Amino acid sequence: MTKTERPNFFPLLVIGVAAGILSGLFGIGGGTIIVPALMLWVGMEQRLAAGTSVAAILPTAVVGAITYAVQGHVDWIAAACLAVGIVAGAQLGSYLLAKLPTAFLRWLFMGFLVVVIVSLWFVVPARDDQIDLSIFAGIMLVLTGVITGILSGLLGVGGGVVVVPVLMFFFGANDLAAKGSSLVMMIPGSLSGTIGNSRRNNVDLRSAAIVGIAASVCVPFSSLFAAWIDPLIGNILFSLYLVFILGQMLVREVKKRRA
Repeated sequence: MTKTERPNFFPLLVIGVAAGILSGLFGIGGGTIIVPALMLWVGMEQRLAAGTSVAAILPTAVVGAITYAVQGHVDWIAAACLAVGIVAGAQLGSYLLAKLPTAFLRWLFMGFLVVVIVSLWFVVPARDDQIDLSIFAGIMLVLTGVITGILSGLLGVGGGVVVVPVLMFFFGANDLAAKGSSLVMMIPGSLSGTIGNSRRNNVDLRSAAIVGIAASVCVPFSSLFAAWIDPLIGNILFSLYLVFILGQMLVREVKKRRA
């Protein structure tokens, strides 16, 4: 589809509901669901899907962050450090999105999914862990935010699939604090990335609004289940979903090369 075509409402609604459910459960913005779904089910090209996803993540992140904060599952200092980095990184990512070849972006996104899938099997969260903050840790959190922001602007992901495992594995956060802090970080990151993408005409605001509102309605309910589900089981289920998405994208690429 082209940027002037209007996707049907119902597929966008379904994408939003799916993204919202998984956002609340795993503390992600939903980009790993939204981008491939917009490409596979709606027919958006890579750049437009990525930019639209970044915009759709904003209401999801706001509602998710509030839900986790009310439950006391946000490390505000860590979230602030990550936010400082992601704002700058998202601008660079949105700039690269307009410059890099579409085929390269598709393969980069698939490689990104592989990394996430593998990490989910090795990062086993513990509920009683806490971040040991220091000056060095703060600097590394800002750097993590910058890298996450680049990925956010470039691939259309909110960054939760990067930040949540990193906070647990490298900074010692428990899984709920990692998810809550990740969602807080995504708010300025999504704003920054959307501004950059809008300047380059790489966002469908109508589709983003439908997906984002549908997702944000589901987030409070699914986030309540996050504390009840065994963390390892949650990781395994999410990784299996990403394997399915990756398989669909690989099949599409193979068909294109044969055509």
